[in-house]
Amino acid sequence: MNSHRTILAAVALFAAASAVQANNLLDSLKSQAGNYAMPAMGQNTLGNAAGVLQYCVKNNYLSADAASGVKDKLMGMITGQKQQQTGYANGAKGLLMGDDGKSLNLKGISGKLKTKACDYVLKNASSLV
Repeated sequence: MNSHRTILAAVALFAAASAVQANNLLDSLKSQAGNYAMPAMGQNTLGNAAGVLQYCVKNNYLSADAASGVKDKLMGMITGQKQQQTGYANGAKGLLMGDDGKSLNLKGISGKLKTKACDYVLKNASSLV
């Protein structure tokens, strides 16, 4: 009978520990999801948006038909601006940078999130041109 109580106590402890671990895991996932908030786009990030659009087309997250016109307009707006050219280079590597100082590395997220991020950039960049 004592062995049954010991086993039941062990199972109860394991279940309690598992619940704590599950809560910790859930908190961790929520925190990571918050890290994927989309950076705010604006006039200071036109070059970066153009670069991200290039990245998205190159990696088949956006069609060239959908993105190239917007990207070309953005490129026309930033010609000769060194800071914007640096933003373009970073964007073409998959790093989305926002006016708000936040950034999102597209290489570090899943395919579905990349598609959503690319759609976000295209939509917001379209409103800037």
